[in-house]
Amino acid sequence: MILARGVNVKSRGPSYLPIMEHVSLLRLYLLRAIYLIIAVGEGSIIWPQILHQPPAQHGVAQALLGALTLLALLGVRYPLKMLPLLFFEMTWKAIWLLSVAWPLWAANQLNGPLLETAHACLLGMIVPLLLPWPYVFATFLKAPDDRWR
Repeated sequence: MILARGVNVKSRGPSYLPIMEHVSLLRLYLLRAIYLIIAVGEGSIIWPQILHQPPAQHGVAQALLGALTLLALLGVRYPLKMLPLLFFEMTWKAIWLLSVAWPLWAANQLNGPLLETAHACLLGMIVPLLLPWPYVFATFLKAPDDRWR
């Protein structure tokens, strides 16, 4: 069996998992669905804002989310290679929920558009349940670092 970087499993010992063989086809299709939801769902909200607002009203957040929706299209084709995009999506949502939504909710001030955003971010927190964690650990935590020089 060969790892993604072409290293033989026997040379790395039992803690290394063969990468591609442990991700089921169902899991790959679930990941593709997540990327498609991001591209179409979030894209249908953000791209009209980008395309139809005067340039002076464009914000960094709109540009960032626009880029995220375009890159999510790559995730439909390469669901495992684009996992860092899902890590980014989960991370910004978790930060927003903890730093903005939680204090407002605790003060009983979470309402209107912020409440809708909180619901959308909470819905996005199901992504960790769908990630192929053995693949994530083998690829992003146990694999050797890229060379520094």
